Amino acid sequence: MALAPCFSDNRRMTPRFFCPFPLSAGATVQLPAETAHHAVNVLKVGAGDTAILFDGQGGQWRATLAIHGKPPKAALMATLDAFDAQDNESPLDITLVQALPAGDKMDWVVQKAVELGVTRIQPVMAKRSVVKLSGERAERRVAHWRSIAIAACEQSGRNRLPDVAPILELPRYLSQSVEQPTLRLICAPGATTGLREMAKPAQSVTLFIGPESGFDEGELLAASSAGFQPIHLGPRVLRTETAGLAALAAIMALWGDL
Repeated sequence: MALAPCFSDNRRMTPRFFCPFPLSAGATVQLPAETAHHAVNVLKVGAGDTAILFDGQGGQWRATLAIHGKPPKAALMATLDAFDAQDNESPLDITLVQALPAGDKMDWVVQKAVELGVTRIQPVMAKRSVVKLSGERAERRVAHWRSIAIAACEQSGRNRLPDVAPILELPRYLSQSVEQPTLRLICAPGATTGLREMAKPAQSVTLFIGPESGFDEGELLAASSAGFQPIHLGPRVLRTETAGLAALAAIMALWGDL
Protein backbone atom coordinates (compact mmCIF):
# COMPACT_ATOMS: atom_id res chain seq x y z
CA MET A 1 0.00 0.00 0.00
CA ALA A 2 1.38 3.37 -0.99
CA LEU A 3 2.01 5.78 1.84
CA ALA A 4 0.63 9.29 1.67
CA PRO A 5 3.41 11.88 1.32
CA CYS A 6 4.23 13.89 4.42
CA PHE A 7 4.64 17.58 3.76
CA SER A 8 6.20 20.15 6.05
CA ASP A 9 5.25 23.82 6.05
CA ASN A 10 8.44 25.70 5.17
CA ARG A 11 6.87 29.13 5.20
CA ARG A 12 8.99 31.46 7.27
CA MET A 13 7.40 33.00 10.32
CA THR A 14 7.27 36.77 10.46
CA PRO A 15 10.38 37.86 12.41
CA ARG A 16 9.92 39.82 15.62
CA PHE A 17 12.37 42.46 16.84
CA PHE A 18 12.59 44.38 20.09
CA CYS A 19 13.30 48.10 19.78
CA PRO A 20 14.83 49.81 22.84
CA PHE A 21 13.03 53.08 22.09
CA PRO A 22 9.36 54.19 21.86
CA LEU A 23 7.50 53.36 18.66
CA SER A 24 4.74 55.51 17.16
CA ALA A 25 2.36 55.37 14.21
CA GLY A 26 3.82 56.11 10.79
CA ALA A 27 7.41 56.40 12.02
CA THR A 28 10.40 55.05 10.13
CA VAL A 29 13.04 53.81 12.54
CA GLN A 30 16.50 52.33 12.23
CA LEU A 31 16.90 49.06 14.07
CA PRO A 32 19.91 48.64 16.39
CA ALA A 33 23.08 47.46 14.64
CA GLU A 34 23.11 44.08 16.39
CA THR A 35 19.47 43.45 15.46
CA ALA A 36 20.13 44.50 11.86
CA HIS A 37 23.15 42.20 11.59
CA HIS A 38 21.13 39.21 12.83
CA ALA A 39 18.14 40.03 10.63
CA VAL A 40 20.08 40.56 7.41
CA ASN A 41 22.89 38.02 7.79
CA VAL A 42 21.20 35.23 9.75
CA LEU A 43 17.48 35.53 9.07
CA LYS A 44 18.13 36.75 5.52
CA VAL A 45 15.38 39.38 5.53
CA GLY A 46 15.12 41.53 2.43
CA ALA A 47 13.76 44.87 1.34
CA GLY A 48 9.95 44.86 1.39
CA ASP A 49 9.71 42.05 3.93
CA THR A 50 7.34 42.35 6.86
CA ALA A 51 8.42 42.26 10.50
CA ILE A 52 6.84 42.72 13.90
CA LEU A 53 8.39 45.36 16.19
CA PHE A 54 7.69 45.93 19.88
CA ASP A 55 9.14 48.33 22.43
CA GLY A 56 8.32 46.37 25.58
CA GLN A 57 5.54 48.70 26.72
CA GLY A 58 2.67 46.64 25.32
CA GLY A 59 1.32 45.86 21.87
CA GLN A 60 3.23 45.39 18.63
CA TRP A 61 3.69 47.06 15.27
CA ARG A 62 3.60 45.51 11.82
CA ALA A 63 6.37 47.11 9.80
CA THR A 64 7.83 47.07 6.30
CA LEU A 65 11.59 46.70 6.09
CA ALA A 66 14.11 48.50 3.90
CA ILE A 67 17.86 47.90 3.67
CA HIS A 68 20.41 50.66 3.21
CA GLY A 69 23.90 49.58 2.23
CA LYS A 70 25.33 46.10 1.78
CA PRO A 71 25.91 43.23 4.21
CA PRO A 72 27.52 42.73 6.62
CA LYS A 73 27.13 46.41 7.59
CA ALA A 74 23.74 47.11 6.06
CA ALA A 75 21.39 49.44 7.95
CA LEU A 76 17.91 48.03 8.51
CA MET A 77 15.03 50.50 8.43
CA ALA A 78 11.43 49.77 9.37
CA THR A 79 8.30 51.78 8.55
CA LEU A 80 5.51 51.19 11.06
CA ASP A 81 2.29 50.28 9.27
CA ALA A 82 -0.27 49.10 11.81
CA PHE A 83 -0.57 48.64 15.58
CA ASP A 84 -1.87 45.52 17.31
CA ALA A 85 -2.65 45.77 21.05
CA GLN A 86 -2.09 42.04 21.59
CA ASP A 87 0.24 41.28 24.51
CA ASN A 88 0.08 37.52 25.22
CA GLU A 89 0.73 38.19 28.90
CA SER A 90 -0.40 35.80 31.60
CA PRO A 91 -3.27 36.98 33.81
CA LEU A 92 -1.16 35.87 36.79
CA ASP A 93 1.50 38.23 38.13
CA ILE A 94 4.31 35.94 39.21
CA THR A 95 7.84 36.60 40.43
CA LEU A 96 10.52 33.92 40.30
CA VAL A 97 13.14 34.37 43.03
CA GLN A 98 16.03 32.13 41.97
CA ALA A 99 19.10 31.46 44.08
CA LEU A 100 22.07 31.61 41.72
CA PRO A 101 22.90 28.21 40.23
CA ALA A 102 26.33 27.14 39.00
CA GLY A 103 27.64 27.61 35.45
CA ASP A 104 25.27 28.95 32.83
CA LYS A 105 22.14 27.33 34.28
CA MET A 106 20.67 30.74 35.04
CA ASP A 107 20.63 31.48 31.30
CA TRP A 108 18.32 28.50 30.82
CA VAL A 109 16.15 29.49 33.80
CA VAL A 110 15.68 33.04 32.51
CA GLN A 111 14.89 31.95 28.96
CA LYS A 112 12.30 29.34 29.91
CA ALA A 113 10.75 31.39 32.70
CA VAL A 114 10.10 34.20 30.24
CA GLU A 115 8.56 31.75 27.76
CA LEU A 116 6.27 30.48 30.52
CA GLY A 117 5.05 34.00 31.26
CA VAL A 118 6.85 35.10 34.42
CA THR A 119 6.47 38.79 35.27
CA ARG A 120 9.81 39.34 36.97
CA ILE A 121 12.94 37.42 37.94
CA GLN A 122 14.87 38.20 41.11
CA PRO A 123 18.32 36.54 41.33
CA VAL A 124 19.61 36.08 44.88
CA MET A 125 22.81 34.78 46.44
CA ALA A 126 22.20 32.18 49.15
CA LYS A 127 24.80 30.82 51.57
CA ARG A 128 25.19 27.66 49.51
CA SER A 129 25.19 29.34 46.10
CA VAL A 130 28.28 28.23 44.20
CA VAL A 131 28.35 31.44 42.16
CA LYS A 132 29.16 34.66 44.03
CA LEU A 133 28.84 37.88 42.03
CA SER A 134 29.21 41.52 42.96
CA GLY A 135 30.10 44.88 41.47
CA GLU A 136 30.81 45.06 37.75
CA ARG A 137 30.69 41.27 37.29
CA ALA A 138 27.18 41.18 38.71
CA GLU A 139 26.07 44.08 36.50
CA ARG A 140 27.43 42.36 33.38
CA ARG A 141 25.69 39.12 34.25
CA VAL A 142 22.35 40.84 34.84
CA ALA A 143 22.72 42.69 31.51
CA HIS A 144 23.35 39.32 29.86
CA TRP A 145 20.22 37.82 31.43
CA ARG A 146 18.18 40.81 30.30
CA SER A 147 19.32 40.23 26.71
CA ILE A 148 18.23 36.59 27.06
CA ALA A 149 14.84 37.77 28.32
CA ILE A 150 14.47 40.06 25.29
CA ALA A 151 15.30 37.21 22.89
CA ALA A 152 12.79 34.98 24.68
CA CYS A 153 10.10 37.66 24.24
CA GLU A 154 10.92 37.92 20.54
CA GLN A 155 10.60 34.14 20.16
CA SER A 156 7.53 33.58 22.34
CA GLY A 157 5.35 36.47 21.17
CA ARG A 158 5.43 38.50 24.38
CA ASN A 159 5.29 42.27 23.93
CA ARG A 160 6.04 43.32 27.51
CA LEU A 161 9.52 42.76 28.89
CA PRO A 162 9.67 40.96 32.24
CA ASP A 163 11.94 42.62 34.74
CA VAL A 164 15.26 40.94 35.55
CA ALA A 165 16.25 42.61 38.80
CA PRO A 166 19.78 43.21 40.11
CA ILE A 167 21.30 40.41 42.20
CA LEU A 168 20.62 40.67 45.94
CA GLU A 169 22.00 38.86 48.95
CA LEU A 170 19.25 36.62 50.31
CA PRO A 171 18.84 38.44 53.66
CA ARG A 172 18.51 41.78 51.89
CA TYR A 173 15.88 40.38 49.54
CA LEU A 174 13.85 38.96 52.43
CA SER A 175 13.97 42.28 54.28
CA GLN A 176 12.50 44.02 51.24
CA SER A 177 9.95 41.38 50.27
CA VAL A 178 7.83 41.67 53.43
CA GLU A 179 6.48 44.98 52.15
CA GLN A 180 4.97 43.44 49.02
CA PRO A 181 1.42 41.95 49.10
CA THR A 182 1.81 38.56 47.41
CA LEU A 183 1.34 34.83 47.99
CA ARG A 184 4.84 33.68 48.97
CA LEU A 185 5.82 30.09 48.17
CA ILE A 186 9.17 28.41 48.78
CA CYS A 187 10.19 24.96 47.59
CA ALA A 188 11.49 23.24 50.70
CA PRO A 189 12.40 19.69 51.75
CA GLY A 190 9.85 18.07 54.02
CA ALA A 191 7.00 20.31 52.89
CA THR A 192 3.62 18.60 53.15
CA THR A 193 1.59 20.91 50.91
CA GLY A 194 1.43 20.70 47.11
CA LEU A 195 0.17 23.30 44.66
CA ARG A 196 -2.99 21.33 43.84
CA GLU A 197 -4.08 21.58 47.46
CA MET A 198 -3.97 25.37 47.44
CA ALA A 199 -6.77 27.73 46.44
CA LYS A 200 -6.27 30.16 43.57
CA PRO A 201 -4.61 33.27 45.02
CA ALA A 202 -6.38 36.60 44.95
CA GLN A 203 -3.08 38.42 44.56
CA SER A 204 0.26 37.93 42.84
CA VAL A 205 2.55 34.95 43.48
CA THR A 206 6.22 34.91 44.48
CA LEU A 207 8.05 31.61 44.03
CA PHE A 208 11.38 31.08 45.81
CA ILE A 209 13.84 28.42 44.57
CA GLY A 210 17.07 27.50 46.36
CA PRO A 211 20.57 26.69 45.04
CA GLU A 212 21.96 23.24 44.17
CA SER A 213 22.57 22.27 47.80
CA GLY A 214 19.37 23.85 49.04
CA PHE A 215 18.73 26.52 51.64
CA ASP A 216 20.37 26.22 55.02
CA GLU A 217 18.15 26.02 58.10
CA GLY A 218 18.62 29.68 59.01
CA GLU A 219 17.54 30.80 55.54
CA LEU A 220 14.40 28.66 55.71
CA LEU A 221 13.53 30.15 59.10
CA ALA A 222 14.12 33.67 57.76
CA ALA A 223 11.96 32.96 54.72
CA SER A 224 9.20 31.62 56.97
CA SER A 225 9.38 34.79 59.06
CA ALA A 226 9.00 36.79 55.82
CA GLY A 227 5.76 34.93 55.06
CA PHE A 228 6.97 32.21 52.67
CA GLN A 229 4.94 28.98 52.80
CA PRO A 230 6.83 25.72 52.12
CA ILE A 231 5.58 23.61 49.21
CA HIS A 232 6.72 20.38 47.57
CA LEU A 233 6.86 19.48 43.88
CA GLY A 234 6.09 15.80 44.18
CA PRO A 235 8.09 12.82 45.46
CA ARG A 236 11.12 13.28 43.21
CA VAL A 237 14.07 15.55 43.89
CA LEU A 238 14.38 18.21 41.17
CA ARG A 239 17.50 20.14 40.28
CA THR A 240 17.40 23.87 40.93
CA GLU A 241 17.15 24.70 37.21
CA THR A 242 14.26 22.23 36.89
CA ALA A 243 12.35 23.02 40.08
CA GLY A 244 11.51 26.64 39.31
CA LEU A 245 10.40 25.92 35.76
CA ALA A 246 8.32 22.91 36.80
CA ALA A 247 6.65 24.96 39.52
CA LEU A 248 6.03 27.86 37.11
CA ALA A 249 4.42 25.53 34.58
CA ALA A 250 2.22 23.99 37.28
CA ILE A 251 1.22 27.39 38.67
CA MET A 252 0.38 28.71 35.20
CA ALA A 253 -1.65 25.56 34.48
CA LEU A 254 -3.56 25.78 37.77
CA TRP A 255 -4.06 29.54 38.06
CA GLY A 256 -2.77 31.14 34.85
CA ASP A 257 -3.36 30.54 31.14
CA LEU A 258 -1.64 27.25 30.26
